[in-house]
Amino acid sequence: MLLTLITRKLSFRFFCVFFNLPRISLSHAAFLEQVQKSGDMSLIGQFGVGFYSVYLVADYVEVISKKNEDVQYIWESNADGQFAISEDTEGEPLGRGTQINIYLKEDAVEYAEEDKLKELVNRYSEFINFPIYLWDSKEVTSEVPVEDEEAEDETKEDETEDGEKEEEEEEEEDEEEDGVEDEEEEEDEEPKTKSVTETVWEWNLLNDQAAIWLRSSNDVEEEEYYKFYKAVTKLDEKPMAYSHFRAEGDVEFKSILFIPATAPPDFFDSYHSRSAELKLYVRRVFISDEFEELVPKYLSFLKGIVDSDTLPLNVSREMLQQHSSLKTIKKKLVRKALDMIRKLAEEDDEEEEETEEGAEKEVKETKYEKFWKQYGKAIKLGIIEDSPNRTRLSKLLRFTTSKSDGKLVSLEQYVENMKEGQKQIYYLAGNSMDEVKNSAFLERLIKKDLEVIYFTDPLDEYLMQNLTEFDDKKFANASKEDLSFGDKDDVEKAKMKETKDEFKDLTKWWKNLLTTEEVENVKISNRLQTTPCVVVTSKYGWSANMERIMKAQALAADGKANYMKGRRTLEINPRHPIIKELKERIEAKDNGEDIQALAKMMYDSALIESGFMLDDAKAFSQRLFSLVSKNLDISADAEVEEETEEEEPKAKEEETEEEAEEEATEEEATEEDATEEESHDEL
Repeated sequence: MLLTLITRKLSFRFFCVFFNLPRISLSHAAFLEQVQKSGDMSLIGQFGVGFYSVYLVADYVEVISKKNEDVQYIWESNADGQFAISEDTEGEPLGRGTQINIYLKEDAVEYAEEDKLKELVNRYSEFINFPIYLWDSKEVTSEVPVEDEEAEDETKEDETEDGEKEEEEEEEEDEEEDGVEDEEEEEDEEPKTKSVTETVWEWNLLNDQAAIWLRSSNDVEEEEYYKFYKAVTKLDEKPMAYSHFRAEGDVEFKSILFIPATAPPDFFDSYHSRSAELKLYVRRVFISDEFEELVPKYLSFLKGIVDSDTLPLNVSREMLQQHSSLKTIKKKLVRKALDMIRKLAEEDDEEEEETEEGAEKEVKETKYEKFWKQYGKAIKLGIIEDSPNRTRLSKLLRFTTSKSDGKLVSLEQYVENMKEGQKQIYYLAGNSMDEVKNSAFLERLIKKDLEVIYFTDPLDEYLMQNLTEFDDKKFANASKEDLSFGDKDDVEKAKMKETKDEFKDLTKWWKNLLTTEEVENVKISNRLQTTPCVVVTSKYGWSANMERIMKAQALAADGKANYMKGRRTLEINPRHPIIKELKERIEAKDNGEDIQALAKMMYDSALIESGFMLDDAKAFSQRLFSLVSKNLDISADAEVEEETEEEEPKAKEEETEEEAEEEATEEEATEEDATEEESHDEL
C-alpha cells in the first residue's frame, strides 16, 4: 500500500539530500537497535520526532525533491539503514517541491485510509499555520439534459408501452383537454433532464480551524470563542467563562482557558486519577492532552489550549513533562484561572448592587452561584492542597449564614458585616442544615445577633483545619470550648467568677460521677440559653461532626482516631431549672442512685444533642427505661411476665394417643383374621 505526501513549499538541493537524509537513516538504525534491546517505544523522544519515525510503519521510502532550476533527485532507503541517491529521470516532474512515497507495512495499511488520515490531522495538526489537503472522492448527483436521440428512443418506448391504453387516454384527454392545454404547452417547452451520479476526486482542506489564540483578544468576537470551544471540547453547550491571554518573560506562551457549564459526572469520583484537560501545543503542533503537571488537580476541570514557542519539539512527552519551563507555565496558568473565577464573582456582586439600587427584580441563580454549585468542592480542595494560593482561593468561598436567608455569602462580605468589637469569625459544621440551625451551640450567638457560618459539607471540616484565619480574623468553632463573644467588661467577668463558685460543688460532683474517658471536665457554660447542658470538645481536637465523619471511613485507623479525638467537656446552663434543682439536691446531700442515674442520663442526652455517637447505647436505654418505669409508678423489682404454654400441644398429644389406640386395635383384628385362616386351612 502506497501513501504519498506532496509539498510545493519545501524542496532540497543535492547536498541536502546527500548529507542530511543519510544521517537521518543512521539515526533511525540506532533508534531501532535501542528499541529492540529495551522494547520501550518512548525512546523515540531521545532521537527526535522527525522523518525517520516513518520506518515504524513503512518498509521502503522514496524522497523526490526539486529546487527551482536544480535537477530533480530521488532518495531511496529501506529499513536496514542502506540508501541510494540518483537523478530522477523516470518520475513525473515536480517543478518545485518534495514528494515522499511511503510503502506501508502489511500491519500498517490503516494509515492509508481516509478516516485515519483525517483523524491524525485533526488531532495533531489542526492548528498549524499551513494548509493540509487530502485527495479523496465523493459521490455527486446532478441533473443533465437528455440528448435528442435518447429522447426519441424514450418516446418510442413510451409509445409502445402505452399503445394498449391509447383509447382510454384519449377519452380522458378529451374531457380534460380544455383545462390542461396551457400546462401541456409549457411542459413541452421545458428541456428533459435526468439524474446522474458520478464520483468526483478533489483536494479537501482538513485543517480549516483557525488558531484564534494567536490573535489579540480584542480582535476576537465572543461568538468565535464559542465556536472554538465547541471545536476543541466537542461540547454543544456554551462555556461558563473564558480567559484569553499571552504570557511573556523567560517562558512565552499563549493560552485560552474555558470553564465548562457543567462539571464532568465523575469529576470528584476519579479526582486523584484525573489529568488536566488542557491541550498542549508546541508551535501549533499538538503534543498531548494528558499532562498531569500542567495545572493542579483541583483545576483539572478547565478546558482549553496552551501553545508555547519555548518548549522543545524534538523530545518525548515523558521528557517534556520534566522540563523546567512547565513549572513556570503551571504557575501562570493557575494565577490566570483564579483571576477568571474571581472576575466571575465580581460580576455577580456588581449586578447585586445594581439590583438593590433599582427596582426589585425576579430572583435568579447568578453565574457564580452556578459555578459554586458545580465546582465549589474543587475550590475547597484547592485551599486544602494549594497553600501558596490559599489566600486567593479563600476569597472565592461561598456559604450560607444565620443572617443570609439562604443566599450565598463570601468571607469578605461576612467581615464587612461584623459587629463592632467582634474579633472572630464564628462557624458551625453539622450533618444537615436543620441540625446546624437548631443546634444548642448557637443559642447565645443568635441572641447576641452575631452571624454564624453554616457548614454542611463533610469536606468543610477538612477545609477549616487548613484555613485558620481570614483578613487577620481567627475562625472560631461554636462547638468547641473557650468560646468568646468579644471583650468582657469587669462586671461580666466578676459575675462569671461568682457563678462558678456558686456551682462548684455540683460541677465537682458531676465530674467525679463520670469517668475520665467520658469527660475531662464539667464547666459553667456561656453559650447556652434554653438548653440545660451540652458537650464540647477541646480546641485542637476533632469536633463531634469530624469524629462522626472519621468513624464512617472504611479504612479509618483506630489508633489515629483515639489520638485525634477531642477531649470532651460538659458545659451546664446555671440558669436552667433542672441544673438549679440538681445544685440544691447536691448541696442537701441528696445524691442517691436516682440522682446519679438522672445526671448520667442528662450527659448521654447532651452527647446526642451535641452530635456525638453513644459508646454504650445499651446502658443509655436501660437508664431511659428505668426513668420511664419510675414515672409510671412501676416497681423496680417488677419482672417481665413469663410466656404461658398454649393448649394446642395438649390437643395434639390427645390426638396422638387416639391414633395409637386405633393402630393397636387394627393390629389385633389382623391377628384374629390370620388365626381364623390357619384354622380353616387345617380343617
